[in-house]
Order: sequence, then C-alpha cells, then structure tokens
Amino acid sequence: MDKPVIYGISASRAFRSIWAIEEVGIDYEHVPTSFRGDAQAPEYLDINPNGRIPALVDGDLQLCESMAINLYLARKYGGRLMPADAEGEAQANQWSVWAISEIEPLQMQIVVQKFFTPEEQRDEGVVARAEKALVRPLDVLDARLAHQIYLLGENFSIADLNVAGVMDLLSMVEFNLDSWSNVQRWLAACRERPSYGKAKVVGVE
Repeated sequence: MDKPVIYGISASRAFRSIWAIEEVGIDYEHVPTSFRGDAQAPEYLDINPNGRIPALVDGDLQLCESMAINLYLARKYGGRLMPADAEGEAQANQWSVWAISEIEPLQMQIVVQKFFTPEEQRDEGVVARAEKALVRPLDVLDARLAHQIYLLGENFSIADLNVAGVMDLLSMVEFNLDSWSNVQRWLAACRERPSYGKAKVVGVE
C-alpha cells in the first residue's frame, strides 16, 4: 500500500498539516512544495487545481485545505486525536472552523503588512485595527481554557492542533499574548508535543 503523501513546506500554512501527520504518527512521504512557483506547476495543479499548499494524496483520495486534511487524518489515523462520539467530533469541527474564521483573517492582515508590504507602504492603522479586533476571539479562547487543559477537556485533540496551528503565525508577528494567560499556557503545552518540533523542520527552505 502506498504511503500518504503530503505536499507543502513548514514555512507556510502547510505546517498545520505536516504537524497533523507527524502527530498521528504514520509513515508518509513528504514533497517539499513551495508556494513560490512549485504550487503552480502543472503536475501539482493536477493534485490541487487551486495552486495552493498543502495538499494530501492518500490512495485515491486527493485533499486540499489544511483543516480538511487534518480532520481527515485525525479521523482515519489519529485514534484519540479525534473524539469518538458525534458531539465531540462536532466540537472539533467547530473549533477548527472558528480558528480560520475568527483568528486567521485578522492575523493575516498583520502578516501582510509586516512581511509582504514594503516598509514605506505599510499601514500601521491596519495592524492596529487587526490587533484590537483579535481581543474578542482571544477572550473567547481564554475563557474556554480557564477550567480545562485543552479545548475539548483533559486530552490533546485535533481541535487543539488545528487552532494552535493557525495561531502559530501570531508568534511570528510577535503578537503580545500577556493578557491571555490561559491561552499562553495552552499554546505552550501544544508546542511541547514532539510532533510540533518535528513539523517545524520538515521542508524548510
């Protein structure tokens, strides 16, 4: 049986899915596909016609979108990483969608200004507004973690990996999380997992 193949590099959103496949602990093939040209190659567009990373090929299945890939990996290979009951799985899905709808758009505004906009063209107002808007979802997350170790209870799950994977960019832009002590504690616990460290060095350009 062919091994699953993950496309992407850790210095991109593909990090989330590299982390997930490391966490589930299966043997896999990694193709270090960069968003700088590789993702527009005809052979890659046959896998993901959107021309973005990551992508996963597992047998006859071809998947794109990091959250879809991660939820699939957790369901098929992750054991306790995905809750066994429908209610728990629904919460894992909820938090995964929450991360890409409530956190990611705002943090990407900061990333674009700090890393992709020439210094003389940067709009500090965009950064300030995004940082202010992040307060509300971070308050929600901090409250969720006030009385439990992880998002779904006492055990690390795909919900934690997905949300922490999205929020990894906040450390890159040096966003100050001092006002959210529960979030800080939780993020530290997520990043202490061996799979996180392994994923960080996979496909580094």
